[in-house]
Amino acid sequence: MEIKLRFHPEQELHEHPRRTRMPIHHALEWTPRENSEDEFTPLVKIFITPNAYIRVCAHAGSDLNNEVGGWMAGKYCYDTIFQQEFLVIDTILAAPYTNHGAAHLTFTSDSQIALFEFLERYHPDKQLVGWYHTHPRMGVFFSSWDEWLHKNFFPKPWQVALVVEPFTSAGGFFIRQKNGQLDTRRYFGFYELITQEKKSKVFWKNLKPELDLANPEMEVLVI
Repeated sequence: MEIKLRFHPEQELHEHPRRTRMPIHHALEWTPRENSEDEFTPLVKIFITPNAYIRVCAHAGSDLNNEVGGWMAGKYCYDTIFQQEFLVIDTILAAPYTNHGAAHLTFTSDSQIALFEFLERYHPDKQLVGWYHTHPRMGVFFSSWDEWLHKNFFPKPWQVALVVEPFTSAGGFFIRQKNGQLDTRRYFGFYELITQEKKSKVFWKNLKPELDLANPEMEVLVI
């Protein structure tokens, strides 16, 4: 059965980016260790709060035998100085009522209704910026089913997908390019928003920190 998300008119107003500065100077960039320099240009840069990162990791690690997933919410923004769209992910919503197994995850109609109602009731100021799911013992990749789900349930060009491999501690974002295309073989890293402790929470082994020695604010402790 095909399921379409229904948005309240007020949510439609949130489809446009908020104009604000990217918090580059308060974030630590994490990039894939294995991806080489190429022509891929993701439409959005991703910033994630430590709390959101820990929550998605906790949910991902709750079942190492079956896929789990949910929604990511936050803010869709545009920096007029750098002329760059970006997302701030600060809310993780674990999906209930899913059909899942060792190699599949399906959001049911009950899943969609519960997640939408929770977002509308408790986070009316947040936007649905994407979704996440796990691939236990399988690696970080986008399957044909993942691609179909992303296209049909998260059609906005700026909406993203996160795949987590909890067994080996790895993860990466799948982001559409500026031409609207999505490469299912190429995942991206993200910017971790750093707290006053200046201590990174990221522990995924497939990513490496891009430490800016010229910026003393980024002299953080990486676990």
